[in-house]
Amino acid sequence: MKLGIILQSNNPEHIWNTFRLGITALKTNHQVEIFLMSEGSELDTIPDSEYFDISEKITEFKRLKGEIYVCGSCLELRGKGESKICPVSTMSDLLKMVESSDKVLVF
Repeated sequence: MKLGIILQSNNPEHIWNTFRLGITALKTNHQVEIFLMSEGSELDTIPDSEYFDISEKITEFKRLKGEIYVCGSCLELRGKGESKICPVSTMSDLLKMVESSDKVLVF
């Protein structure tokens, strides 16, 4: 199955759970793409905490060949031109992810 996940939150617990689900799916041989938009585009500025090892989850997700994209317009609204984590994408890219996914979830 191909799972598309749209992450719109900068809440550390939401981010952590999004990547936990993605990692679990990848470990069971599913494909996973995560598209960061709205507040989710701030992912590279969210620090790890005592309870949420976000950077480790991102690293593991990528190691397992999960793909991450970020909305360029959302970055621009925040005064950023690029992400330290993933390539900048467009609404057309998001639409392609939605069209090619078997399931789409929004966090």
